[in-house]
Amino acid sequence: MAKLQSLDPRTPMFAQFKEKTGSIVLANTFFVPEEQTEAFLALFRKQADFMKAQPGFVSLRMHRGTAGSQLLMNVAVWESTEALAAALGNPEFQRVAAEFPDDIVSYPHIFEEIAV
Repeated sequence: MAKLQSLDPRTPMFAQFKEKTGSIVLANTFFVPEEQTEAFLALFRKQADFMKAQPGFVSLRMHRGTAGSQLLMNVAVWESTEALAAALGNPEFQRVAAEFPDDIVSYPHIFEEIAV
């Protein structure tokens, strides 16, 4: 299973679920060893197909770092933290998540839009 790391140690992702908000963005950056990229993406597609069918799901995009980077970043929009938490807690999601290799590192964080 991939290792979860916090981008902001003061607000780990699972603590962010306590904040009840409207529309949110889950930005999840993954460190993926180069030789595992295709296998990772195949597993991620299985997980994405599941998530797309969940209540509260809005959209999802995957991005690859440039210049030979080993980083991939998923940006997913959800209607609420509650909808995302329910999807992440689903046994089917957990089953696929357990298939990711141990040397994948995931840096998830929840954001909400602000005006600038």
